[in-house]
Amino acid sequence: LSPCPTWVPGSLYIGGIGVAQGYWHDEQKTNASFILHPVIGERLYRTGDLGRYLPDGNIEFLGREDFQVKVQGYRIELGEIEARLQEYPGVDLCIVTVREDTPKEKRLVGYVVAKPGAVFDSTKMRAHLSSKLPEYMVPSVIMMLDRFPLTANGKVDRKALPSPSRPV
Repeated sequence: LSPCPTWVPGSLYIGGIGVAQGYWHDEQKTNASFILHPVIGERLYRTGDLGRYLPDGNIEFLGREDFQVKVQGYRIELGEIEARLQEYPGVDLCIVTVREDTPKEKRLVGYVVAKPGAVFDSTKMRAHLSSKLPEYMVPSVIMMLDRFPLTANGKVDRKALPSPSRPV
């Protein structure tokens, strides 16, 4: 509940006049996400997002806190991989997830939706990621999709993302 130094990831909280009073008819969820800051007394909402200050004062979004995974003994923030993948020219949307299509064989898989007219070579995308991330954070497969499957409330349905072994 205090500012992190530049480049250091931390939890994002929002405050101010636009912060809701809570979740509609869900006291338990409200109590878990809405707090009073212990020093300034301001009502804050814990977003569940990770971010870090950049040297210019902007905040870089790093993904969700709940998307930290462990693969081959390494703790990985999927949002960090997604942020690097998003830098690749022509990427409109991207998601990185852990697949375990074969029992006890977890692997990272990237899913990308291209901007109109963009064409990708997944080998070049993996090389881009390799230049910016340790090898254990580079997805073993990057799949191109026309669009992401969505849940009834419009969020990406991660469970409906295709398996790399299934044709798209």
